[in-house]
Amino acid sequence: MQFKHPEILYFLFLLIIPILVHLFQLRKFKKEFFTNVKFLRELSIQTRKSSKIKKYLLLATRLLLLAALIVAFAQPFFKAKDSVNATNELYIVLDNSFSMQAKGKKGELLKRAVQELLEHTPETTNFSLVTCSDNYWNTDIKSIKKELQDLKYSANPFKLDNLLAKIKAHKSAFNKDIVVITDGVGLQPNQLKGIKEDESLYFVFPEAEQTNNISIDSVYINQTLDKFYEIAIKLEAFGDDFEDTPIALYNQNKLIAKTLVNFKTTSQTIRFTIPKQDFHGYVSIADKGLDYDNNYYFSISKPQKSNVISIGDTDKANFLSKIYTAEEFNYANFPLNGLDYNRIEKQDAIVLNEVKEIPQALQTTLKSFVEKGGNLVVIPSKDISVSALNGFLSQFGAIQFKTYNESQKIISKINFNHPLYSTVFEKKVDNFQYPTVNASFDLSSTAPLVLSYNDQSPFLTSVQKGIASVYVFAAPLNKMNGNFQNSPLIVPTFYNMAQSKQKSGVNAIIIGSNNPFIVETTLSKDEIVTVKNDKLGVKEDFIPVQQMLDNKVKLSFNDSPNEAGNFSVYNNKQKVENISFDYDRTESNVTNPNTDAADDFKEMNSIEQVFNTLYLDRTDNQIWKWFVFLSLIFIALEVLIQKYVK
Repeated sequence: MQFKHPEILYFLFLLIIPILVHLFQLRKFKKEFFTNVKFLRELSIQTRKSSKIKKYLLLATRLLLLAALIVAFAQPFFKAKDSVNATNELYIVLDNSFSMQAKGKKGELLKRAVQELLEHTPETTNFSLVTCSDNYWNTDIKSIKKELQDLKYSANPFKLDNLLAKIKAHKSAFNKDIVVITDGVGLQPNQLKGIKEDESLYFVFPEAEQTNNISIDSVYINQTLDKFYEIAIKLEAFGDDFEDTPIALYNQNKLIAKTLVNFKTTSQTIRFTIPKQDFHGYVSIADKGLDYDNNYYFSISKPQKSNVISIGDTDKANFLSKIYTAEEFNYANFPLNGLDYNRIEKQDAIVLNEVKEIPQALQTTLKSFVEKGGNLVVIPSKDISVSALNGFLSQFGAIQFKTYNESQKIISKINFNHPLYSTVFEKKVDNFQYPTVNASFDLSSTAPLVLSYNDQSPFLTSVQKGIASVYVFAAPLNKMNGNFQNSPLIVPTFYNMAQSKQKSGVNAIIIGSNNPFIVETTLSKDEIVTVKNDKLGVKEDFIPVQQMLDNKVKLSFNDSPNEAGNFSVYNNKQKVENISFDYDRTESNVTNPNTDAADDFKEMNSIEQVFNTLYLDRTDNQIWKWFVFLSLIFIALEVLIQKYVK
């Protein structure tokens, strides 16, 4: 037991006062006349004994009364077992990612967590609240009640290390108590490595009862026909025992196709055929799991001819003119000395076809071309300076040419998962007639390989630069050096290299991915483009980060928009292009929350238990009230003694 004011205990010396009073108390006796003195001696002895007992009882009660009052004023207490952390600041990390849409015993996990915070957080407790989307510093539960009630799900996946970094950046002279409320989806052990010794971490894991979920993973063009697109919709099922699920396709909010999906396996691909026109809509499913991944918004632009030029000798470009036909491409070849640099900016793809040198002015122009979203294909010449070529390619990534070896190699490995071939092969091919080259450069690259030799060295590699790609071959492709021009691979390889993703593919940007987007429009000095969503009931406008690139504008969206949907890009009131945004699907699998990652920290059953534990462990047990109560008891005893003890 300890005392808040131990100096008051010196007043215990006052206990000598009632002792002195009782020892030296002077009493006056009154004469009483008796008619009979027969029992006088007996009465005298009895009276003296009773008086002495009463005297000692009163002395004891007064001593105890005074002692209890003195001790009460000294404020005794039992020290809390965790009193060292009594001054800690409280931080609450609330997971409001989409996986918290899962339903528990009392409804959606996020809504129930918010309700418990409102019910069990003491009104006098000061804390900071950090969510996936918002931060509230140094507040209390009454001040943010409305914000909590209106808290929406965040498009940002739950990443605890990022949220803890925000808390650490919030400088404070006190240690921290951090309460993490999450379902455990996306929680990884390496996210907890940065916890300091002066930080106490508590976890509350609300548990979902309904973990089955079906997600629309992606949409892509599976096949391009003369007048139609065959689009493929990939769906993922998490859990087990799924019923037939309806899936519907909408264009401009009008239903154009519908069917049922039967999940015999966890992954299914559904195909629809749509006209080769502008598409601005979404695909939708209805399941009993999470809601956020039931719609996938996408846009497809009406087919436009791609602009392609090749730079090099005309006789070596004949195979390109057979691939880039006038029906789908605006193609031309220019010798290096006859190239008009002003045409480069208007192209979708450029092929450097065995040029023996790359002038510095061309290098600068091609770098700018790639930054603006154009694809670049590099076919080396055996006579080119390796050091000059490496200096040029170093602007795009870690691709380096080495020695030129005149030894025959077989191109025997295809990366079927590479985006270049995603719509080419229905399945992996084993009995393919692979082409050969008679000589090639040794190529060092950390970029993904597209085609490889039988010794696993690269023949074709690619570097992704925003929405643009840089493709680099390791060998010349002329007929004197091999038979790649006669291979079935030549057409799909160069055809897809020249395609602009925005012009010929599905346009669906993941919110938060920060991938750039190029629109063709001309802005004056003070003009800007805006992005608008005209969906019924939901209207969201925002201004993206933008960079003017001659007749194009490069857009970056960061964490915008707030909600997924079909949007349009406007230059003033003129619509420039359709664009669609979707949520990241990483929160779709709620079947296996990784709660084991928090095994080294304290886990609580509920938010109420967290606050009860912090209060009991951090609060001293004050017992001065008991001594006041004892004082009242001793006063009552003295009154009773005075009244009933003779």
